[in-house]
Amino acid sequence: MDLTGKNIIIGICGGIAAYKTPHLVRLLKKKGANVRVALTDAGTRFVSELSLATVSQGPVYRSIFPPTDTHGTDFTTHISLGEWADALVIAPATANTLARLAAGLCDDMLATCFLTLRPGKPVLIFPAMDGQMYLSHSVQRNIATLKSQGAVIIEPESGELASGQCGTGRMPEPEAIVEHIETALLSLVHSSPLHGKSIVVTAGPTREKIDDVRFLSNYSSGKMGFAIAKAAGMRGARVTLISGPVGLATPPGVERIDVESAAEMRDAAGNFFPSCDIFIGAAAVADYRPAAVIRGKLKKNDPELQFTLVKNPDILGDFGQQKNPVQLAVGFALEQENGIDNARKKLEEKNLDLIALNFSDRRTSGFEVDTNMLTLIKRGGPATELPMLSKEEAARKLLDTIENICRQR
Repeated sequence: MDLTGKNIIIGICGGIAAYKTPHLVRLLKKKGANVRVALTDAGTRFVSELSLATVSQGPVYRSIFPPTDTHGTDFTTHISLGEWADALVIAPATANTLARLAAGLCDDMLATCFLTLRPGKPVLIFPAMDGQMYLSHSVQRNIATLKSQGAVIIEPESGELASGQCGTGRMPEPEAIVEHIETALLSLVHSSPLHGKSIVVTAGPTREKIDDVRFLSNYSSGKMGFAIAKAAGMRGARVTLISGPVGLATPPGVERIDVESAAEMRDAAGNFFPSCDIFIGAAAVADYRPAAVIRGKLKKNDPELQFTLVKNPDILGDFGQQKNPVQLAVGFALEQENGIDNARKKLEEKNLDLIALNFSDRRTSGFEVDTNMLTLIKRGGPATELPMLSKEEAARKLLDTIENICRQR
C-alpha cells in the first residue's frame, strides 16, 4: 500500500524492543508517510531522541508542556498532534503504558495522543515484555479494556527474550508492523464489497495419524491459502484462517486457528458455516485417513504392512450443500488431466459458486512454490485462464472475481 500523505504517530515506550523503532520509522518514510514520534521518558533509556528525530525528519515529542524557549507557541500541540494523525502505533508497548492508557491517564504526549486521536482512526498496540509479565492478570485485564475501547492489540511473538528465557513477549519485526499498519489504513478507505464481510479460509495440509510418530499427508505449504487470507484482510474483510501444520506467519489482521487432521479442520470450520459470508477452501485436505490409529510406535517387524483407509469428511462439500442463498462457496481443484471438465464437475457436485483450477509441478505451480497458474471458473460462466503469477497476485485476482460475483448479486 502507498502510504503517501498518511500521518502516523509512532509511540515508543521503555522496552528493549525500542531499538527496532528507528528502522520502523525509516520503512514508513520510504512508503511516503509523515511520521511523528511520541517517546516516553523510559523510552529514552533505550533509543535516542536524536536518532528518531533524524529518521523521522521531525521533532520528537515527550512532554505535553512546550520547552520554555518556544514562548508558549506549542502549548496546544498535545491536542493538535492527535487530531493530525491518521493512525497511532505504539511499539513497543510496556506493561506500565498499557496500565496508564487503560486507566485514562494523560501525563505525557503519548497518553495524550491516545486520548485525542479522532474517532474511527486506528490505534495499533504492540505489547512487548517478559512472557510471565505479559500473561499476568493485570496486563491481560488492561489489554481487554483497551480492546473494548477499539484498540487493535497485536499479540507478541514467541522467541528469545531479553531475560535470556524463551517464550511469548517479542515485538514483531518492523516489516511486519508496517504490514499491520497498511492493513488498518486500507480497511478504512477500500471500497471493496468484501469490506466487513466474514470470510473463512482453509489452508495447508492435514496430517492423518498412523501411529504416535507417523502420519499421512501431502506437500501443501499453505502459501496460497495464506495469500488469500492476507489479501482478503487488506480489503477490509473479517478473516478467519483455519490452517493445517505449516511454517508460515499469520497475516496481519487475520484470526488464525491451527488444526492437524481433516476431522479437526471440519470441526473448526463447521463452527462458522451458519455465520460466514464466504467460505474459501484452499486447504489440501487428505481424502483418506487410517481407520484406526495405532498407539505408540509401530514396530518394523513384518516385510509388508497393510492397513485400512476410510474417507475423510468433505469440508467444502459440506458447506456447499448447506449454505444459504447469500453465502458464497469457493474451492480449488488440483488436476493433472481433463482439468476443466473435472473442475466443473467438482463445482457442480459441491454446489460451489467459483472454483480455481490449478496443477502441481512443484516448479512453477502448486505445492511448495511461490507461484501459481489458476483457471477461474464461475458457476454458469466461462473459464478464465490466468498467467503464471506470484501466489499473492493470484490471490488478488481470485478476490477480484469474488468481488464481481458479490456485485452481480
